[in-house]
Amino acid sequence: MLKFWKKKPAEPTPTESPTAGELVDRSADPALAEPGAATSESLAEAPAPEPQPPEVEVEAEEAAVVEAARETAPTAERPAKRSWRERLSGSGFAKSLTSLFVRHPKLDDDLLDELETALITADVGVDASTRLVEDLRKRMHKREFADAGVLLKALREALVAMLKPVERPLDVSSPSPFVILTVGINGVGKTTTIGKLARRYSDEGRSVMLAAGDTFRAAAVEQLKTWGERNKVPVVSQGQDADSASVIFDALQAARSRGTQVLIADTAGRLHTQGGLMDERGKIGRVMKKLDASAPHEVLMVIDGTTGQNAISQLRQFRDTAGVTGLVVTKLDGTAKGGVMFALAREFGLPIRYVGLGETATDLREFDAEAFVDGLLPTTIGS
Repeated sequence: MLKFWKKKPAEPTPTESPTAGELVDRSADPALAEPGAATSESLAEAPAPEPQPPEVEVEAEEAAVVEAARETAPTAERPAKRSWRERLSGSGFAKSLTSLFVRHPKLDDDLLDELETALITADVGVDASTRLVEDLRKRMHKREFADAGVLLKALREALVAMLKPVERPLDVSSPSPFVILTVGINGVGKTTTIGKLARRYSDEGRSVMLAAGDTFRAAAVEQLKTWGERNKVPVVSQGQDADSASVIFDALQAARSRGTQVLIADTAGRLHTQGGLMDERGKIGRVMKKLDASAPHEVLMVIDGTTGQNAISQLRQFRDTAGVTGLVVTKLDGTAKGGVMFALAREFGLPIRYVGLGETATDLREFDAEAFVDGLLPTTIGS
């Protein structure tokens, strides 16, 4: 009877429960390859269980695999869970405002004078800073603020009100393919932003294609190809010095024929002072309209958050020559003063679609006015 019982279990078939080998394949995904993620090796290092009947051993192995998979998913998502405050605490604007309320916990004119200086220094702009502080000063003299903590709350509300009108997420659900043309000067993180957008839309379940239209800068095509391989999305290219409009035309043809949902086209990182290169944008638009009269559906300008007031002059010329319809502001987690966000919102009113709060793909966030302001201001006086 015992001999018969030992032979009873059959070998697992390929259609049965996941194996440790399948778990290793999942961990090879860059999205899951995080320190501490479970693999077959880590499972093998666990203490060996006491001998069990074969049926129990199979059930235990299945349970171990399922539990390891559950632990892996949260590990992969941890970078995305870092708060805006954690990401923005190192910005010049956040440090300036925090130290201001630490030095001046009392509600008086000196506090408001230093607040105005801090706003101007953080690139909010003279006009916007003056108007904001004078409004707070009038309310203070009317005794609307019981203490500096109430003023801090009023400042938060005023800053959010400045940004709320430009808090408009980008909807790429239609038409298909939805064509995004990215523009911006060299060094702002344009190609990296394209790679992060590709990752974002792929994670949402959309089919994505990239067009390597920056044929002017050396290695730009190869850089975009690398992002394509990393995100497992196709990249249409013709090599350096090819005609940018031709590359993007071919990509749009391919996207239409394959039923691709989102096409993101890179363009040369032209300086806003180079009129000849700016004219190329017009040619790209004319070529795309031969296939789709409504393309491009979004002209997304990438702006370096560390450039301060220079970003204003850049956007002014790109808006006039490239027809910018939305913004991505990058590098806000580092040395960026951050106040340029308010200056851009006040002067142009263009939607701020995304902001870059770090290096990883998940650090490209949809712009959230309240979360952004919360990351810049201290929670309480003296904190």
